[in-house]
Amino acid sequence: MNLVLKMGVCNIMSAPVYIIVLLSAFFIAYLSMPGVIKIAYRIGAIDQPDQRKVHSAKMPRLGGMSIFLAFIFSMIILQKYSGPYLGIILGASIVFLVGLLDDIFQLSAGVKLLGQSLAAAVAIYFGVMVHFVTNPFDGLMALGYFSIPLTFLWIVGISNAINLIDGLDGLAAGVSAIAAVTMGVVSLLQGQVEVALVAFLLLASILGFLPYNFNPARTFMGDCGSNLLGFILGCLAILGTAKSATLISLLLPIVILGIPIFDTFFAIIRRINKRTPIFKPDKDHLHHCLLAMGMSHRNCVLVIYGISGFFGLVAITFSFITSPKASLLLGLLLILVVLGASKIGMFSGSSARMARQVIEPNPSAKISEHI
Repeated sequence: MNLVLKMGVCNIMSAPVYIIVLLSAFFIAYLSMPGVIKIAYRIGAIDQPDQRKVHSAKMPRLGGMSIFLAFIFSMIILQKYSGPYLGIILGASIVFLVGLLDDIFQLSAGVKLLGQSLAAAVAIYFGVMVHFVTNPFDGLMALGYFSIPLTFLWIVGISNAINLIDGLDGLAAGVSAIAAVTMGVVSLLQGQVEVALVAFLLLASILGFLPYNFNPARTFMGDCGSNLLGFILGCLAILGTAKSATLISLLLPIVILGIPIFDTFFAIIRRINKRTPIFKPDKDHLHHCLLAMGMSHRNCVLVIYGISGFFGLVAITFSFITSPKASLLLGLLLILVVLGASKIGMFSGSSARMARQVIEPNPSAKISEHI
């Protein structure tokens, strides 16, 4: 694997075209944003202030278009449009278009789910698929025909999980960027050089958008952006470990995407405990809880960046250690996450009233609820 890693890194770093395309992805996203903002106002993709939101002025919510254009253009230039990568391009296009319509016309949850399902089906058709799961008795178990439904649930779930954490300026974009760079590094360590390159392309596209989205934001990414990032990250997580059948490798995507996955999982548990509908919005997600503790909008985002970065470092570390040691560390990490979530009120929902009191004075923040 060391030989594959060295060859992969050498190919990427010695080929100027790759570096040029990565820089192009960044600048396409960055330079297209002023035009995207104008388009958002023209077509009505505007986030209107109301009693549920904190921002006091109209805010364009079409920033995901710049990420989409940068990523797709870069993929085409590098001729990554065959096999599973064609599935990613087509599926991403479907997710983006449905999200765009939602940002303009406010589609129903059923229509949005239909779009995500179609995108996941396209990705699966072109080869993006989970083939193994962990088995408590002998480590791994081939899924066979169950590969399709499990892959489907993973892609749709991650798409919605990224959408769910899109609640503060720069939060979803920053967490996605950290996940993308982590996937790139881990994929290199797994010998998946092409997957690493695509992950770095996504990172460059996000970084071009982030200056416009970080607090105080000049634009939001909208559903066309958050669902797009979730879809691509979900697919890359599968491709990055497709050739590895080790137990730890199969768990790495869960660690890398720890913030959106655990936040979604805790939201489900919390709503079950409170006997409220699972899809009913609340204000007890991680960012709400941190705001309730008195953190400023920007500090809250930076803290979550730090947590996400920690998860990324753990995932990379897992690539260098044996399965028994990694399993022990993973268990300790899970205990730490559960204890931390319980302490700040993510299970009980005790932060909702406090969060509202803390965040109301901040007019530049965006507290949106997606599920």
